[in-house]
Amino acid sequence: MTRLGGLTLAGILGASVLFTLLPTGNRAGAQTAATLQDVSLDLYPARDQDAVWTFTARQVTNDPVKGETTLTGLGTGERLLRDRGPDGAFSGEEHLDARLLAQGITIDSQDNMLMPQAKLQLVKECADIVLTGTRDKPVKIEQGYGFTAPKATVNSASMTADIEPLAMDYDFNILKDAAVHMRADLDAPEVCLNGQRVPARTP
Repeated sequence: MTRLGGLTLAGILGASVLFTLLPTGNRAGAQTAATLQDVSLDLYPARDQDAVWTFTARQVTNDPVKGETTLTGLGTGERLLRDRGPDGAFSGEEHLDARLLAQGITIDSQDNMLMPQAKLQLVKECADIVLTGTRDKPVKIEQGYGFTAPKATVNSASMTADIEPLAMDYDFNILKDAAVHMRADLDAPEVCLNGQRVPARTP
């Protein structure tokens, strides 16, 4: 489910339906999409209920016919994990799990996110992952699964790797067989500690 600052996508959908009902001399050219400018958006995936995605975007367009929401001029993009209390209920607290950098994304009817290319930062792992898609196979963030791309370059505190294709979850696990070219640095000057790269201790 997608929520917008000040408006919900239900409101956009209502506006889109209104546009389709307006008289037009050319039905094929009837307007079906609605657009908002300078939007803050929260995405609560039904298949990943422990997470919430937050975005800012220069423009958000919803197309109810295609079941797609497109964000362009993307500013911040973050995946937050919703903390649970001892009783298993959400506590209302959240912590940052990942950052997403991309020029634009398309959210489909299943809350999956598609984009030509992106950079994903996994906070806990101190890892930057550059994801590259193709025309036929874009970068995909699949809710409840992880993320996939035809090609990826991973950079962490102690290693870099080129992976083709990549299917990975947010715990840094590769989910499918792939060609992996890894370069480990046993004497790396930095280590990952509490989500930050810090200088490695020397003997």
